[in-house]
Amino acid sequence: MTRSILLTGGSGLLGRHLTKALLAKGYAVSHLSRKAGSDAQVKTFVWDIGKGIIDEHCIDGADTIVHLAGSGIAEKRWTDARKKDLVDSRVKSIELVYDLMKRKQHQVTSVISASGIGYYSNRGDELMHETSAPTNDFISQCCVLWEAAVDEGEKLGIRTLKFRTGVVLDNDGGALPTLAKPIKFYVGSPIGSGKQWVPWIHWRDVVEMYLLGIENKSFSGVYNMVAPNPVTNKQLTRAVAQQLNKPLWAPNVPGFVLKLLLGEMSSIVLGSTKVSAQKIEDAGFKFKYADIDAALNEIYGS
Repeated sequence: MTRSILLTGGSGLLGRHLTKALLAKGYAVSHLSRKAGSDAQVKTFVWDIGKGIIDEHCIDGADTIVHLAGSGIAEKRWTDARKKDLVDSRVKSIELVYDLMKRKQHQVTSVISASGIGYYSNRGDELMHETSAPTNDFISQCCVLWEAAVDEGEKLGIRTLKFRTGVVLDNDGGALPTLAKPIKFYVGSPIGSGKQWVPWIHWRDVVEMYLLGIENKSFSGVYNMVAPNPVTNKQLTRAVAQQLNKPLWAPNVPGFVLKLLLGEMSSIVLGSTKVSAQKIEDAGFKFKYADIDAALNEIYGS
């Protein structure tokens, strides 16, 4: 069984959840981070992706690397500089790790990486499978470059596994608090037509899927990391409002307003991506939160 795991992006929301779960299972966990960490249980190695600097001891003893590093897709407007950062923070980071592995003795056998359902981009009502082709827009091409960079590990004899992650539902961060905030103030409403598909997943299922990928060495290639029952933006907004006992009376937020406010980034809220979870279910993964009401019930504790 794997005993020592190195996480990139370990200080992020998902990284913190995964670290906690791994420590609870008896793993040794270390992080690669931009600055020293404060958790006594986790050794932090420092790197600077922009400058190509990495602590060479980070891979000592590790046999699995979980690659979660990457600037937040929806945090800032997509200027040319921001787009470059979104790609580089995902691609150059794993390149830095592989370059180190090429010149230093190590026992890494697996690299498990995040990717995104942005790979499929805006596809209307069409159901996306792992074999579906990407598109030419920015977010799709960002995911293509990200996955290709991870796959370079195969040349080093490394098992690579990529999870195309949907909208992770977590009350502590990500999309859910942003969606819930206007609802709490009685001004919540669906976005655009409200008919666009949202491929969501509960954060606990995300953690369980990573644990499965870490522990089951037969997993490789790419899997969609989404719950088996996608919902539309309107259904999701209604389900959150129901949990919070708030009415939805405001009109839908017009798409053109979001385009003005967010520019090209508006595609991630206005786009429709319906994604299949069939492959991971066929591989034996059991979702704890397969439908939206169960997921939100757990999160809001009602």
